[in-house]
Amino acid sequence: MLRGGGKLSCLSQWAIYTIPMQNGHGSAVLDEMLEPVSRCFGLETARALAGLCVTERTQARVDELAEKCNEGQLTPEEHAEYEAYVQASTLIGILQAKARRVLARAKSG
Repeated sequence: MLRGGGKLSCLSQWAIYTIPMQNGHGSAVLDEMLEPVSRCFGLETARALAGLCVTERTQARVDELAEKCNEGQLTPEEHAEYEAYVQASTLIGILQAKARRVLARAKSG
């Protein structure tokens, strides 16, 4: 997750460098596994996914956890919660990119 000013949170930095190193593939595996799902997107679904945003409450919680993470103040429970947000964000981001690709193809074709 990119935070205000383009800074990466501490968990994002960990995920970017550690997860790809653990399996050698990072989010490429997830991207590949979700490709068949994206072929099921109709235009309405693609538009909905492309425009998906988290609630203000969720964003506020993620911001709070990111700040605490950057300060080294997360409890183990908060770290697990923050990691879940980052993983969900990765999944949603991949789906949104695929949705935008569906929309772009529909527009050009």
